[in-house]
Amino acid sequence: MRQFSFSSSFYIFFFFFIITPQETSSAVKSVFSIDIIKQTCRTCADKSTIFSHDLCLTSLQSIPVSHATNIQGLALIAMELALENATNTISSIEKLLTSRTFDPFARACLEDCFKLYSHGVVTLIDATGAFLTGQYSTANVWLSAVMEGATTCEEGFPEKEGELSPLTQENYYLFQLCDIALCIIHLLSLPLHS
Repeated sequence: MRQFSFSSSFYIFFFFFIITPQETSSAVKSVFSIDIIKQTCRTCADKSTIFSHDLCLTSLQSIPVSHATNIQGLALIAMELALENATNTISSIEKLLTSRTFDPFARACLEDCFKLYSHGVVTLIDATGAFLTGQYSTANVWLSAVMEGATTCEEGFPEKEGELSPLTQENYYLFQLCDIALCIIHLLSLPLHS
């Protein structure tokens, strides 16, 4: 029986993709990327009781580039979504502070949240840089710090009985988006098994 060499295998593989219509290639890529998104979100949800599988799916699938990336790309997308959330939340907090509709306690909470989110933006940028240079444990620490900031912001308001946070949704999304990135980085840190 004749053995194929690397070069003949390559040419067969290359020929297959040349004669395959472009739409099929795109469809295969799309199915692959959706599968990796679904698999990643399912794996992360199975490892945690607080991880939102649905938010993971909808967040990652809503970004067009996620349909043509690998797991490292998904981690970057999650961090970029978290950065976008934090930046938008800072703008929302500024608007709330200028509205003058809050009592002194709520204003103080909003000011604390503003500081936490401002630090969070810088920390997310640092976490992304650490991730890109392969410093996964450093990225994990910084992502965890951002998650803690969102939790601290949320928990500040109910310290006064009856006070509700106007940032509950923003805090939840920031926490979850960081958790997505954190889980993916954890998956990337695991030793490969054959």
